[in-house]
Amino acid sequence: MKAIILIGGEGTRLHPLTGNISKAMVPLLNKPFLEYLIHYLKGHGVRDIILTTSYLPDQIQGYFGNGGEWGVNLTYLVEKPPLGTAGAVKNAEAFLDEPFFVINGDIVTGIDLTEMMSQHQKKKPKVSLALTPVDNPTIYGVVETDDKGMVKRFVEKPSWQDVTTNMINAGLYIIEPEVLRHIPPTTHSMFEHYLFPLLLSKGEPILSYPSATYWIDIGTPEKYLKVHHDLLLNKAPSLSTYRPQISSNAKIHPSAQIEGPVLIGEGCIIAQGARVKGPAVLGARCQVGEGAVIEGAVLWHNSRVGKKATLKNCIIASNCRIQGGSHIPDLCVLGDNVVITRNKKLAQRTLAE
Repeated sequence: MKAIILIGGEGTRLHPLTGNISKAMVPLLNKPFLEYLIHYLKGHGVRDIILTTSYLPDQIQGYFGNGGEWGVNLTYLVEKPPLGTAGAVKNAEAFLDEPFFVINGDIVTGIDLTEMMSQHQKKKPKVSLALTPVDNPTIYGVVETDDKGMVKRFVEKPSWQDVTTNMINAGLYIIEPEVLRHIPPTTHSMFEHYLFPLLLSKGEPILSYPSATYWIDIGTPEKYLKVHHDLLLNKAPSLSTYRPQISSNAKIHPSAQIEGPVLIGEGCIIAQGARVKGPAVLGARCQVGEGAVIEGAVLWHNSRVGKKATLKNCIIASNCRIQGGSHIPDLCVLGDNVVITRNKKLAQRTLAE
Protein backbone atom coordinates (compact mmCIF):
# COMPACT_ATOMS: atom_id res chain seq x y z
CA MET A 1 0.00 0.00 0.00
CA LYS A 2 0.96 3.61 -0.55
CA ALA A 3 0.57 6.75 1.52
CA ILE A 4 1.23 10.46 1.19
CA ILE A 5 2.33 12.47 4.23
CA LEU A 6 1.48 16.14 3.83
CA ILE A 7 4.32 17.95 5.57
CA GLY A 8 3.72 21.22 3.80
CA GLY A 9 5.24 24.55 4.74
CA GLU A 10 6.95 26.17 7.66
CA GLY A 11 4.29 25.42 10.25
CA THR A 12 4.19 28.90 11.78
CA ARG A 13 1.68 27.88 14.46
CA LEU A 14 4.58 26.16 16.22
CA HIS A 15 6.81 29.24 15.96
CA PRO A 16 9.41 29.75 17.42
CA LEU A 17 9.97 25.98 17.54
CA THR A 18 9.75 25.59 13.76
CA GLY A 19 11.61 28.77 12.88
CA ASN A 20 14.67 26.86 11.67
CA ILE A 21 13.45 23.27 11.54
CA SER A 22 10.89 21.45 9.45
CA LYS A 23 7.86 20.49 11.52
CA ALA A 24 8.47 16.90 10.40
CA MET A 25 11.75 17.00 12.33
CA VAL A 26 10.35 18.45 15.56
CA PRO A 27 11.18 15.93 18.32
CA LEU A 28 8.49 13.63 19.67
CA LEU A 29 9.96 11.89 22.72
CA ASN A 30 13.47 12.63 21.41
CA LYS A 31 12.92 11.33 17.88
CA PRO A 32 11.82 13.28 14.78
CA PHE A 33 8.05 13.44 14.58
CA LEU A 34 8.13 12.01 11.06
CA GLU A 35 9.66 8.82 12.45
CA TYR A 36 6.46 8.27 14.44
CA LEU A 37 4.35 8.67 11.30
CA ILE A 38 6.52 6.25 9.34
CA HIS A 39 6.24 3.58 12.06
CA TYR A 40 2.49 4.17 12.26
CA LEU A 41 1.99 3.68 8.52
CA LYS A 42 4.36 0.73 8.32
CA GLY A 43 2.44 -0.96 11.14
CA HIS A 44 -0.59 -1.02 8.83
CA GLY A 45 1.23 -2.47 5.85
CA VAL A 46 2.24 0.75 4.08
CA ARG A 47 5.68 0.43 2.50
CA ASP A 48 5.70 3.18 -0.15
CA ILE A 49 5.48 6.69 1.31
CA ILE A 50 5.52 9.99 -0.56
CA LEU A 51 6.57 13.06 1.41
CA THR A 52 5.30 16.42 0.16
CA THR A 53 7.13 19.40 1.58
CA SER A 54 8.08 22.95 0.72
CA TYR A 55 10.19 24.02 3.70
CA LEU A 56 13.70 22.77 4.54
CA PRO A 57 13.34 19.46 2.64
CA ASP A 58 17.08 18.77 2.91
CA GLN A 59 16.74 18.32 6.67
CA ILE A 60 14.26 15.50 6.15
CA GLN A 61 16.05 13.78 3.28
CA GLY A 62 19.41 14.05 5.03
CA TYR A 63 18.02 12.14 8.03
CA PHE A 64 15.70 9.58 6.43
CA GLY A 65 17.32 9.06 3.04
CA ASN A 66 15.40 6.51 0.97
CA GLY A 67 13.70 5.09 4.06
CA GLY A 68 15.51 1.74 3.93
CA GLU A 69 16.61 1.93 7.57
CA TRP A 70 12.92 2.09 8.55
CA GLY A 71 11.81 -0.63 6.14
CA VAL A 72 9.95 1.70 3.77
CA ASN A 73 10.52 3.39 0.41
CA LEU A 74 10.46 7.18 0.60
CA THR A 75 9.82 9.52 -2.32
CA TYR A 76 10.28 13.27 -1.89
CA LEU A 77 8.24 15.90 -3.73
CA VAL A 78 9.23 19.52 -3.07
CA GLU A 79 6.65 22.22 -3.79
CA LYS A 80 7.66 25.74 -4.80
CA PRO A 81 5.38 27.50 -4.01
CA PRO A 82 3.24 25.38 -1.60
CA LEU A 83 0.27 23.75 -3.33
CA GLY A 84 -2.11 23.10 -0.42
CA THR A 85 -3.38 19.70 0.68
CA ALA A 86 -5.23 18.76 -2.52
CA GLY A 87 -2.68 20.41 -4.78
CA ALA A 88 0.15 18.47 -3.13
CA VAL A 89 -1.61 15.16 -3.78
CA LYS A 90 -2.29 16.17 -7.39
CA ASN A 91 1.43 16.81 -7.71
CA ALA A 92 2.05 13.15 -6.78
CA GLU A 93 -0.47 11.79 -9.32
CA ALA A 94 2.16 10.03 -11.44
CA PHE A 95 3.02 7.77 -8.49
CA LEU A 96 -0.56 6.77 -7.67
CA ASP A 97 -2.24 3.82 -9.38
CA GLU A 98 -4.29 2.31 -6.52
CA PRO A 99 -6.29 3.53 -3.50
CA PHE A 100 -3.87 5.36 -1.20
CA PHE A 101 -3.75 6.93 2.25
CA VAL A 102 -3.23 10.64 2.84
CA ILE A 103 -2.28 11.87 6.30
CA ASN A 104 -1.64 15.37 7.56
CA GLY A 105 1.91 15.65 8.80
CA ASP A 106 1.01 17.10 12.20
CA ILE A 107 -1.27 14.51 13.81
CA VAL A 108 -0.68 11.76 16.34
CA THR A 109 -3.34 9.06 16.31
CA GLY A 110 -4.08 5.40 16.79
CA ILE A 111 -6.85 5.24 14.17
CA ASP A 112 -6.97 1.73 12.70
CA LEU A 113 -5.85 2.19 9.10
CA THR A 114 -6.23 -1.51 8.33
CA GLU A 115 -9.90 -1.51 9.29
CA MET A 116 -10.44 1.82 7.54
CA MET A 117 -9.09 0.35 4.29
CA SER A 118 -11.26 -2.75 4.76
CA GLN A 119 -14.38 -0.58 5.01
CA HIS A 120 -13.28 1.44 1.99
CA GLN A 121 -12.82 -1.68 -0.14
CA LYS A 122 -16.16 -3.08 1.01
CA LYS A 123 -18.28 0.02 0.35
CA LYS A 124 -16.24 1.39 -2.58
CA PRO A 125 -16.60 5.17 -2.15
CA LYS A 126 -14.39 7.61 -4.03
CA VAL A 127 -12.98 8.91 -0.74
CA SER A 128 -12.99 7.66 2.83
CA LEU A 129 -12.58 10.32 5.50
CA ALA A 130 -11.58 9.59 9.11
CA LEU A 131 -13.57 11.52 11.72
CA THR A 132 -12.76 12.16 15.35
CA PRO A 133 -14.88 13.68 18.16
CA VAL A 134 -13.84 16.93 19.87
CA ASP A 135 -15.16 18.82 22.88
CA ASN A 136 -15.43 22.16 21.07
CA PRO A 137 -16.40 21.72 17.41
CA THR A 138 -16.82 25.48 16.88
CA ILE A 139 -13.08 25.91 16.33
CA TYR A 140 -12.94 23.23 13.63
CA GLY A 141 -14.80 22.25 10.49
CA VAL A 142 -17.41 19.65 11.36
CA VAL A 143 -18.56 16.85 9.06
CA GLU A 144 -22.23 15.87 8.86
CA THR A 145 -23.11 12.30 7.83
CA ASP A 146 -26.26 10.29 7.13
CA ASP A 147 -27.41 7.12 8.86
CA LYS A 148 -25.26 5.02 6.50
CA GLY A 149 -22.10 6.96 7.34
CA MET A 150 -21.94 8.83 4.04
CA VAL A 151 -20.80 12.45 4.22
CA LYS A 152 -23.58 14.98 3.59
CA ARG A 153 -21.78 18.28 4.04
CA PHE A 154 -18.90 20.16 5.61
CA VAL A 155 -19.58 23.07 7.99
CA GLU A 156 -16.62 25.32 8.73
CA LYS A 157 -16.39 26.59 12.33
CA PRO A 158 -20.11 26.57 13.17
CA SER A 159 -21.54 28.67 15.98
CA TRP A 160 -22.83 26.68 18.96
CA GLN A 161 -26.46 27.08 17.87
CA ASP A 162 -25.56 25.59 14.48
CA VAL A 163 -23.59 22.62 15.80
CA THR A 164 -25.20 19.34 14.69
CA THR A 165 -22.24 17.04 15.42
CA ASN A 166 -18.96 17.03 17.30
CA MET A 167 -17.21 14.95 14.62
CA ILE A 168 -14.43 16.70 12.71
CA ASN A 169 -12.12 15.90 9.82
CA ALA A 170 -9.20 13.95 11.36
CA GLY A 171 -6.81 14.79 8.50
CA LEU A 172 -6.63 11.17 7.37
CA TYR A 173 -8.08 9.93 4.06
CA ILE A 174 -8.23 7.08 1.56
CA ILE A 175 -8.55 8.34 -2.00
CA GLU A 176 -9.21 6.59 -5.31
CA PRO A 177 -6.75 7.76 -8.00
CA GLU A 178 -9.48 8.81 -10.46
CA VAL A 179 -10.58 11.53 -8.03
CA LEU A 180 -7.39 13.45 -8.82
CA ARG A 181 -8.75 14.47 -12.23
CA HIS A 182 -10.92 17.01 -10.40
CA ILE A 183 -7.87 18.87 -9.03
CA PRO A 184 -6.22 21.45 -11.31
CA PRO A 185 -2.46 20.89 -11.74
CA THR A 186 0.16 23.28 -10.29
CA THR A 187 -2.58 25.18 -8.45
CA HIS A 188 -3.02 25.76 -4.74
CA SER A 189 -6.14 23.93 -3.59
CA MET A 190 -7.41 22.34 -0.38
CA PHE A 191 -9.36 19.16 0.32
CA GLU A 192 -11.84 20.68 2.74
CA HIS A 193 -12.52 23.88 0.81
CA TYR A 194 -12.32 22.66 -2.77
CA LEU A 195 -12.13 18.95 -3.58
CA PHE A 196 -14.50 17.40 -1.03
CA PRO A 197 -17.33 19.93 -1.53
CA LEU A 198 -16.85 19.55 -5.30
CA LEU A 199 -17.19 15.76 -5.07
CA LEU A 200 -20.40 16.09 -3.03
CA SER A 201 -21.83 18.53 -5.56
CA LYS A 202 -21.19 15.96 -8.30
CA GLY A 203 -22.80 13.16 -6.31
CA GLU A 204 -19.53 11.31 -5.76
CA PRO A 205 -19.69 9.21 -2.55
CA ILE A 206 -17.53 10.08 0.46
CA LEU A 207 -17.56 7.53 3.27
CA SER A 208 -16.92 8.55 6.87
CA TYR A 209 -14.80 6.45 9.20
CA PRO A 210 -15.58 7.68 12.74
CA SER A 211 -13.12 6.70 15.45
CA ALA A 212 -12.93 7.56 19.15
CA THR A 213 -9.33 6.36 19.50
CA TYR A 214 -6.53 8.75 20.45
CA TRP A 215 -6.12 11.73 18.13
CA ILE A 216 -4.37 15.07 18.51
CA ASP A 217 -2.65 17.52 16.20
CA ILE A 218 0.67 19.02 17.27
CA GLY A 219 0.14 22.24 15.35
CA THR A 220 0.34 24.43 18.45
CA PRO A 221 2.87 24.39 21.31
CA GLU A 222 0.08 23.70 23.80
CA LYS A 223 -0.89 20.48 22.03
CA TYR A 224 2.74 19.60 21.41
CA LEU A 225 3.32 19.64 25.16
CA LYS A 226 0.09 17.72 25.79
CA VAL A 227 0.99 14.86 23.45
CA HIS A 228 4.26 14.36 25.34
CA HIS A 229 2.39 14.22 28.63
CA ASP A 230 -0.22 11.85 27.20
CA LEU A 231 2.35 9.44 25.79
CA LEU A 232 4.44 9.40 28.96
CA LEU A 233 1.33 8.91 31.13
CA ASN A 234 0.08 6.09 28.86
CA LYS A 235 -3.10 7.99 28.03
CA ALA A 236 -2.76 6.85 24.43
CA PRO A 237 -2.86 3.04 24.76
CA SER A 238 -2.78 2.47 21.01
CA LEU A 239 0.66 4.11 21.05
CA SER A 240 2.03 2.14 23.98
CA THR A 241 5.38 1.48 22.26
CA TYR A 242 6.38 5.01 23.29
CA ARG A 243 7.64 4.37 26.81
CA PRO A 244 9.55 6.50 29.34
CA GLN A 245 13.14 5.49 29.94
CA ILE A 246 16.50 6.75 31.19
CA SER A 247 19.49 6.42 28.86
CA SER A 248 22.14 4.01 30.12
CA ASN A 249 24.90 6.61 29.75
CA ALA A 250 23.08 9.44 31.54
CA LYS A 251 24.94 10.59 34.67
CA ILE A 252 22.56 11.12 37.58
CA HIS A 253 23.87 12.12 41.03
CA PRO A 254 22.72 9.73 43.77
CA SER A 255 20.99 12.59 45.62
CA ALA A 256 19.02 13.71 42.54
CA GLN A 257 15.30 12.90 42.55
CA ILE A 258 13.76 11.36 39.44
CA GLU A 259 9.99 10.97 39.64
CA GLY A 260 8.51 9.23 36.62
CA PRO A 261 7.39 9.05 34.03
CA VAL A 262 10.42 10.68 32.43
CA LEU A 263 12.47 10.26 29.28
CA ILE A 264 16.13 11.18 29.76
CA GLY A 265 18.28 11.16 26.65
CA GLU A 266 21.83 10.00 26.10
CA GLY A 267 24.65 11.94 27.69
CA CYS A 268 22.45 13.90 30.08
CA ILE A 269 23.95 15.07 33.38
CA ILE A 270 21.75 15.66 36.44
CA ALA A 271 23.58 17.21 39.36
CA GLN A 272 23.35 16.88 43.12
CA GLY A 273 19.96 17.66 44.66
CA ALA A 274 18.28 18.29 41.30
CA ARG A 275 14.73 17.11 40.78
CA VAL A 276 13.11 15.93 37.55
CA LYS A 277 9.40 15.22 37.90
CA GLY A 278 7.39 13.66 35.10
CA PRO A 279 5.84 13.75 32.73
CA ALA A 280 9.05 15.32 31.47
CA VAL A 281 11.55 14.88 28.62
CA LEU A 282 15.25 15.74 28.49
CA GLY A 283 16.86 15.56 25.08
CA ALA A 284 20.37 14.29 24.49
CA ARG A 285 23.22 15.98 26.35
CA CYS A 286 21.08 18.22 28.52
CA GLN A 287 22.55 19.32 31.84
CA VAL A 288 20.55 20.02 35.01
CA GLY A 289 22.40 21.97 37.68
CA GLU A 290 22.55 21.46 41.42
CA GLY A 291 19.19 21.93 43.13
CA ALA A 292 17.37 22.74 39.88
CA VAL A 293 13.77 21.61 39.43
CA ILE A 294 12.24 20.44 36.14
CA GLU A 295 8.57 19.48 36.24
CA GLY A 296 6.34 18.63 33.28
CA ALA A 297 8.77 20.26 30.83
CA VAL A 298 10.08 19.18 27.42
CA LEU A 299 13.70 20.05 26.66
CA TRP A 300 15.35 19.44 23.31
CA HIS A 301 19.04 18.58 23.05
CA ASN A 302 22.09 20.39 24.43
CA SER A 303 20.23 22.71 26.79
CA ARG A 304 21.63 23.60 30.20
CA VAL A 305 19.66 24.42 33.32
CA GLY A 306 21.61 26.28 35.99
CA LYS A 307 21.83 25.83 39.73
CA LYS A 308 18.45 26.19 41.52
CA ALA A 309 16.63 27.17 38.34
CA THR A 310 12.99 26.10 38.04
CA LEU A 311 11.19 24.96 34.87
CA LYS A 312 7.57 23.88 34.89
CA ASN A 313 5.28 22.76 32.04
CA CYS A 314 7.31 24.61 29.42
CA ILE A 315 9.08 23.83 26.14
CA ILE A 316 12.78 24.56 25.77
CA ALA A 317 14.30 24.10 22.32
CA SER A 318 17.93 23.20 21.57
CA ASN A 319 21.10 24.84 22.89
CA CYS A 320 19.38 27.05 25.44
CA ARG A 321 21.06 28.31 28.61
CA ILE A 322 18.90 28.82 31.69
CA GLN A 323 21.18 30.47 34.22
CA GLY A 324 21.16 29.78 37.94
CA GLY A 325 18.16 30.94 39.92
CA SER A 326 16.04 31.58 36.84
CA HIS A 327 12.37 30.63 36.72
CA ILE A 328 10.63 29.54 33.52
CA PRO A 329 6.90 29.54 34.29
CA ASP A 330 4.02 27.42 33.05
CA LEU A 331 3.07 27.68 29.38
CA CYS A 332 6.33 29.25 28.24
CA VAL A 333 8.20 28.44 25.02
CA LEU A 334 11.85 29.18 24.27
CA GLY A 335 13.27 28.79 20.78
CA ASP A 336 16.79 27.61 19.95
CA ASN A 337 19.86 29.29 21.48
CA VAL A 338 17.97 31.43 24.02
CA VAL A 339 19.86 32.57 27.13
CA ILE A 340 17.85 33.38 30.25
CA THR A 341 19.54 35.13 33.19
CA ARG A 342 18.12 35.34 36.68
CA ASN A 343 17.39 39.06 36.44
CA LYS A 344 16.40 39.14 32.80
CA LYS A 345 12.77 39.95 32.11
CA LEU A 346 11.40 36.92 30.32
CA ALA A 347 9.50 37.64 27.14
CA GLN A 348 6.84 35.00 27.68
CA ARG A 349 5.15 33.27 24.80
CA THR A 350 2.14 31.39 26.08
CA LEU A 351 1.19 28.09 24.57
CA ALA A 352 -2.26 29.37 23.80
CA GLU A 353 -0.91 31.90 21.30
